[in-house]
Amino acid sequence: MRVAFFGLPLAALLLQRDGHELVLVASCRRVALGNRRAARVFGDAFVVRPRVDTALVSRLRAARPDVVVSWFWTTRLPREVRDAAPHGAIGVHPSLLPRHRGPDPYFWAIDAGDTVTGVTAHRLDDEYDTGAVLGARRLAIDPGWTAWRLARALDRPSLALLRETVAALAAGAAPPELAQDDAAATSAPEPEGALLGLHPSDDVEACLRRVRALAPVPGASIELGEHALAITRAERADVPRALEPGEIAVVDGRAILRVRDGGLWLRGATRLSGGEEVELSEGQIAALVQAGGCNDA
Repeated sequence: MRVAFFGLPLAALLLQRDGHELVLVASCRRVALGNRRAARVFGDAFVVRPRVDTALVSRLRAARPDVVVSWFWTTRLPREVRDAAPHGAIGVHPSLLPRHRGPDPYFWAIDAGDTVTGVTAHRLDDEYDTGAVLGARRLAIDPGWTAWRLARALDRPSLALLRETVAALAAGAAPPELAQDDAAATSAPEPEGALLGLHPSDDVEACLRRVRALAPVPGASIELGEHALAITRAERADVPRALEPGEIAVVDGRAILRVRDGGLWLRGATRLSGGEEVELSEGQIAALVQAGGCNDA
């Protein structure tokens, strides 16, 4: 199978190992795992962050790929690219489509309290993550995982499903195509605004999910007196009855934030100091609280 590839080169190298001919390999990052090896293996067929313009489309057509494959390519591939191969264009998205369409399904899966997610092979279409489904693999979400850990856990099934789908196309056994149910779709944009913070009006479980969904970066933001902190680790904790939601105090050496129905033990955070991000231990967080007394968070 002649493959034109767009995305992170690790997948292109695995497809080449499977016996496919990679006629174009476009890496989405100037610095990416596998770039150096891909440059050696694919030679002139390897390009880094090319402009997807008429010149690239002409080059793609001249290469005569059988299929166009995307794995974490970060921009939409236009119809001219998708139509350059008789088998069209396919990709794998790190969620169970149509749930969590968009660039950050990891945050949304954890923040929403999903217990199961997965990866979906699908046709590339005019809109992101809307094409027909070619296959999927499910994965239970460990309740302690951060967004980063979830992303890493999905890498292996994502690569396996990609290779399986391309192999099926090469064998002339294309998977059945199932249209997505738009009525069941949810959106997964990059979080911004209020989604980047902890809110004492929420319950403990919602706050813990928010911390994990934003860890390790950027962290869930709170204001601690004059300090802006990004919380990266937290646990449920008993809380003094005198505290109101939004108040924080040190109890037995631990910084405890009162939220709607209980307390959060703030175990790790980062803050800006001198223009640089500094990691804080649970003891350092408690020291900040003690230095400023009981503060509103």
